[in-house]
Amino acid sequence: MADKENGAPRLTRAAAKRVASAQAADPVAPPPAKKKRVALSELPTLSNAVPRAAVDPTTPPPSKPKSKPKKKVEEADDEKVDLVEVAAPSDDDPQMCAHCASDIYQYLNSMEADAKRRPSPNYMETVQSDVTANMRAILVDWLVEVAEEYKLVSDTLFLTVSYIDRFLSFNAINRHRLQLLGVSSMLIASKYEEISPPNAEDFCYITDNTYTKQEVVKMESDILKFLKFEMGNPTIKTFVRRFTQVGQEDGKYPNLQLEYLGSYLAELSLLDYGCVKFLPSVVAAAAVFVARFTIDPKSHPWNKKLEECTGYKVSDLKYCICAILDLQLSKKAASLVAIRDKYKQHRFECVSSLVPPSEIPATYFDEPKEYLP
Repeated sequence: MADKENGAPRLTRAAAKRVASAQAADPVAPPPAKKKRVALSELPTLSNAVPRAAVDPTTPPPSKPKSKPKKKVEEADDEKVDLVEVAAPSDDDPQMCAHCASDIYQYLNSMEADAKRRPSPNYMETVQSDVTANMRAILVDWLVEVAEEYKLVSDTLFLTVSYIDRFLSFNAINRHRLQLLGVSSMLIASKYEEISPPNAEDFCYITDNTYTKQEVVKMESDILKFLKFEMGNPTIKTFVRRFTQVGQEDGKYPNLQLEYLGSYLAELSLLDYGCVKFLPSVVAAAAVFVARFTIDPKSHPWNKKLEECTGYKVSDLKYCICAILDLQLSKKAASLVAIRDKYKQHRFECVSSLVPPSEIPATYFDEPKEYLP
């Protein structure tokens, strides 16, 4: 389940699919979830919405890890391999990937900076004439509800928004096709991330049949051709998952609270067109900074360990931090409540109800005089 992804142990996608396949053999199927039907044919402009190494064959195979209890398929649906160095040095569990996490994230950093995988930071001004930043924010807010309705993992949502921004960076569309772009992007992201993704008919239904299956499939094809089938971009979620674990500091910050708060702030950033110009790792690092500041405003939210892990000094994050804090304080996109309502639930420890101080002390943007150990 999507609400379990931050707190539960991680499984490989292949392992989860094997469990799901076994469950599929069971003739008893749960009743389908009730689906909300929404048409966004008219997208209004809101005054308070956001502005525009190769393996050595002589090496003996590693010892087989101890067997672990199987997870229920409901919890395994959205589990992913966690690449954070959380395993002990003696842990031989290959799923933890502790020995190669550094190399993996170095590769992801180079991948996120690749110009062909990045949206244009000013496409609303230079490419789009009938679509505005307000309309984009409304679309993202609605897609959050769709992801909740179909119980999609948050990685699917982040990939969806990435596809939307990349497509809009080079393809002008009219406002009546913006929702079509949104559901077709989510269809692609679902096929990439989910074990049992919704089909094209589901996305037609969720739009109150505003679009036909043929239109959704055609837009899906157009998006894939534009992306050249390069769908596996690192997103904000990719980095925030690691950074929140590094920022927990052995219990100083409650584990689940920091994870949920970091995820909440990362999702809020999707509403702000102004955050498109930041790299995903910058937004993730800024979200962790604001999350730690919210939980403990009297302590400096940054330290040497986070700087080494993220690769950013706090001064590098200042503008992104301020943008995320404005979103958290509802100074932007106040009427777009899907993400706020989602994280008001007890399963997310009601983190959207936490209110930070209205201003971050200027000293917090300076290098800490003494880093925490």
